[in-house]
Amino acid sequence: MISAVCWVPKGASKTVPEVAEPPSQEEIDQIIATGALERRGDSEGEEDEDMDMEVDEVAIARAAARALGQGNTSSANFQDITDGLQELDMDNYDEEDDGIELFSTGLGDVFYPSNDMDPYLKNKDDDDNDDEESEDDIIKSTDAVIICARNDDEMSHLEVYIFEELEDGDSNMYVHHDVILPAFPLCTAWLDCNLKSGDKGNFIAVGSMEPAIEIWDLDLVDEVKPFMELGGVSKRKKGGRKTSTKYKKGSHRDSVLGLAWNKEVRNVLASASADKSVKVWDVVTGKCAVTVEHHTDKVQVVTWSRHSPEVLLSGSFDKSIIMMDMRSSEHARNKWSVTADVESLAWDPHNEHSFVVSLENGTVQGFDIRATASDSSSNPKPCFTLHAHDKAVSSISYNPSAPNLLATASTDKMVKLWDISDNQPSCVASTNPKAGAIFSISFSEDSPFLLAIGGSKGKLQVWDTLSDPGVVRSFGRSSNQKTDPGPAAER
Repeated sequence: MISAVCWVPKGASKTVPEVAEPPSQEEIDQIIATGALERRGDSEGEEDEDMDMEVDEVAIARAAARALGQGNTSSANFQDITDGLQELDMDNYDEEDDGIELFSTGLGDVFYPSNDMDPYLKNKDDDDNDDEESEDDIIKSTDAVIICARNDDEMSHLEVYIFEELEDGDSNMYVHHDVILPAFPLCTAWLDCNLKSGDKGNFIAVGSMEPAIEIWDLDLVDEVKPFMELGGVSKRKKGGRKTSTKYKKGSHRDSVLGLAWNKEVRNVLASASADKSVKVWDVVTGKCAVTVEHHTDKVQVVTWSRHSPEVLLSGSFDKSIIMMDMRSSEHARNKWSVTADVESLAWDPHNEHSFVVSLENGTVQGFDIRATASDSSSNPKPCFTLHAHDKAVSSISYNPSAPNLLATASTDKMVKLWDISDNQPSCVASTNPKAGAIFSISFSEDSPFLLAIGGSKGKLQVWDTLSDPGVVRSFGRSSNQKTDPGPAAER
C-alpha cells in the first residue's frame, strides 16, 4: 500500500544523486545495539533453544543484506547456487571432452581487424544499454519527482519516482531509487532547509509507527540510515515479560501521524502524534522547540498557514480543530468542533481566512477563521458542509493555481474534484483510479493540474485532471497547458 505521496519541486533534486558510502562496522554495531533486529525477530515467533544462536546470526545477516541492497538470502537462493555448481561440473573442469579441441581452428581462424568487430569479445548492445542506464540516473530540471511512502509484505520504503511529461502529450513514469525504512511509514513532508551546507537542500521527513521522525537526504542513493532523527527511543530494556522504554529528550511517545514543513520559516517542522501532542521542531539543531497538548485524543494532522506562517492548525480524533499562533508563549488558540474524527486539513492557498477539513464520516467542511473568537465556548458554524464520499475522506488537496478547485479522496476508492465557489460545492469530475482504498492525494505545484494518488493497491497514479471535460469547462482558463494531454501514467 501507499500511505503518503508528495511532490518535490522541479530543479530541487541533484542532476546526478550521489551514491552513499556503505556503513562502517561501528555503524552496523550501533544498528544491532538499538535492538531493531531483536524487535523484528520477536514478531516472527519463538525458536527452539538449541537453534537460538544460529537463528540470530541468520536474522542479522538477512537484515544486513537487505540494508545493503544485496538481495534475498533465502534457502531458494542457496539451492540455485548448488544447482549452478553441479551444472558447471567443477570437479571435472580440467578433463577434455571427446570431440572438442580447446584450441581448434574449427571456426575457420576468423581474424577481426579490431576488438570492436569481434562479437565474441564485445556485445554491441552494451554501450547502448549503458547509455540508457546512465540517462535514467539523471534527474533533469524538467522532471517532476514524486515521493511515495510504501509498505510491501513487511518491508517499508520510500520510492523516488520520476514523472516525465513528453512532447507528444504522453507521459512516462519510473522509480529512480528507493530508501528502505525500518518502520511502517504514515506521513511525509518535503523540506529544502539545507542541513549540510549552502542555501537549499532536498530532504524528506518521515513519520511512522515509531515515535522518531526520520529525515532522509533525497540526493543520496543506497543510503541505509537517515541523515537525522528527531526524537525516538534511546533505549529499550527487557525485564521478564515487560519492556521498559526510554525516549530521547523532547520525543513523541507514540506513532507520528502527521507532518508539516513551514515554507517561510524553513528550519521549522511540525508533527502530530497518537500521544495526543503537537510538537514544533528546529531541524537545524534537531531539537523540539515547543510541545502543545491541547487535544484529548490522537492528533491526526497539522498544517501551517501559507499567508501567516506563525499560524498552525491541528486536527484530532477528539473531533476538534485547533488553530494556534506559535509566536505567543501561551499559544493563543481558536477551536472548532466537528461531527467525526478529523482525517485531513488544508488551508486555502487563495484565501488567507479559509481552511477545509475532511472527516471520517465522509463529510468535508469549510470554515472561515474570521467567524470565530478566542472564546473556546463558541463553536462557529461551517461555511459549507459537503457529503463528499460514502466512506472516510482520507485526503484533500487544493489546486495551487485554480481558485476554488478542491480534490477529495476516500477509502471508498473514489477521487472527486469540486468547485467550491461561493461556498456552494459542486462536483465537476470523479474517477475510480483503480488504486484501491485511497489514502493520499496531492496536486503538483509545478504542473498544477497533475494529481498524484496513492492507495491500498500500491500503484502510484498520476491523473492529469485537464483530461476531464468537466475540469476544462470550469477551470481550463486557469491553465496554460493543453487540454487533451492523453492518458495518465501508471506504474
